[in-house]
Amino acid sequence: MIEYIYANRNRMKYTRFVTIIFALCLFSCNHGNEQKRSFVKADTTYKASKSSGISKDKQEIQYLIRKVLIWTESDKSIDLLPVLTDSKDSIVVGFDLEKLKINLEKLKATNFFSSKFIVNYNQIILTLDKGLRNNKYDKWSTGELPTFSFANDVDPWCDCQDNLSWSLVEVEIISLNNSTGELYWKWGKAELDKSADDWKNFTYKFNVEKEDGKWKISYMQGFDFKESTKKDG
Repeated sequence: MIEYIYANRNRMKYTRFVTIIFALCLFSCNHGNEQKRSFVKADTTYKASKSSGISKDKQEIQYLIRKVLIWTESDKSIDLLPVLTDSKDSIVVGFDLEKLKINLEKLKATNFFSSKFIVNYNQIILTLDKGLRNNKYDKWSTGELPTFSFANDVDPWCDCQDNLSWSLVEVEIISLNNSTGELYWKWGKAELDKSADDWKNFTYKFNVEKEDGKWKISYMQGFDFKESTKKDG
């Protein structure tokens, strides 16, 4: 009889022990699932926030490049090739460096271009000027095309001879972070008709960077230094 009582007590202790262990395991699993659900939710929120930030930057950059292209056709733009001519005003012999300084000030005043872009443009003109003076490039008659690649036959602002409405310009991101970006612009599909078929595959590469907390143009493919300073042909 005594052995039976002890056996029952032992079975009751074992049952309570198993119940406690089971409860602890259940609590641990539920807690782990809550943590996992919480982590997934936070990660989703992070991705949404990051995507939203890129979308905002893309809109700002698209607005910027449209403003740049509109400005290039305005009376506030610059004479890309501030040339000097001979005494008969018939042959281009170099560049007017005083007019170049005015161009640099105008570019800076727009607040569209980073210092990197302005320095690059300055270097292009100085290099071409030196090349004309030491006969690296042939001098050319006024009213004819230059003997180097820059601003020769096509407008370097768009690498084009004509254009659609600048309001149709859309940008696509190649890479973009908080301070720099590499993109290209193209003509949007809106309002494209048969007369614009040639533009459907057109793209133009440009870079941006944050300067003074604002997106600015730092590179445009029509102002590529190496390409711009090549001899024509």
